[in-house]
Amino acid sequence: MTTLDFNCDLGEGCGNDAAILPWISSASIACGGHTGDATSMREAIARCLDHGVAIGAHPSFEDREYFGRRALTLPPAAIETSVRQQITALAEHCTALGAPLRHVKPHGALYNLAAHQRTIADAIVRAIQSIDASLILYGLANSCLTAAGEAAGLRVAHEVFAERAYDRNGQLAPRGTPGAVIESIETSLTQVRQLLRSGHVTARDGAQVPLRADTLCLHGDRADAPLFARALHEAITADHIHITAPFQPL
Repeated sequence: MTTLDFNCDLGEGCGNDAAILPWISSASIACGGHTGDATSMREAIARCLDHGVAIGAHPSFEDREYFGRRALTLPPAAIETSVRQQITALAEHCTALGAPLRHVKPHGALYNLAAHQRTIADAIVRAIQSIDASLILYGLANSCLTAAGEAAGLRVAHEVFAERAYDRNGQLAPRGTPGAVIESIETSLTQVRQLLRSGHVTARDGAQVPLRADTLCLHGDRADAPLFARALHEAITADHIHITAPFQPL
């Protein structure tokens, strides 16, 4: 591996954005589903422009009470419409500020359901295609979402996680279960180094799970996200890997 995207979710009102931006190459900006409004979107876009960070939309279930982390039962057509509206909202602010919109990464429960339910994944793909088929789809590595994007001809970035644990099926360990969220920077660094050097991650039960890694995610809503961001950036570059947004010319 010679290049890797380092992505963080921004515009979520957590107060970490300014301290995270120097260390990442792309950002997924909340666009009104789980959180976010016109002011937060424009502020996040402007900050990304200042730091040369690639901008993406971060659509979710429209569920602010649970920060988009509660699975909702919706028909695919409703999901497609909601995702399209959220991407469009961010895209309009990007256009107004002269910023290119480069990718789409679903958030929370929507992301997790799309990782193993093809009908939801296809709804997200259709929403992207209806806006701009050149947008890059970020999805859980080796999942239904990345498969749906590739089948539709989208450019796809397979995503791995710095501070989330995995189960042996390659899915993220569900939040609220023991060890699902990695709290230690050292444990996170160990997982990321293993991914970069071997292409595998150690699941909670000890199984070795192969994962394609095009983009690495750090959650920006954790209080210590800036500390994680710097430590991860330094570890990645120490392995002689160039941090850059996906599908960028070298």
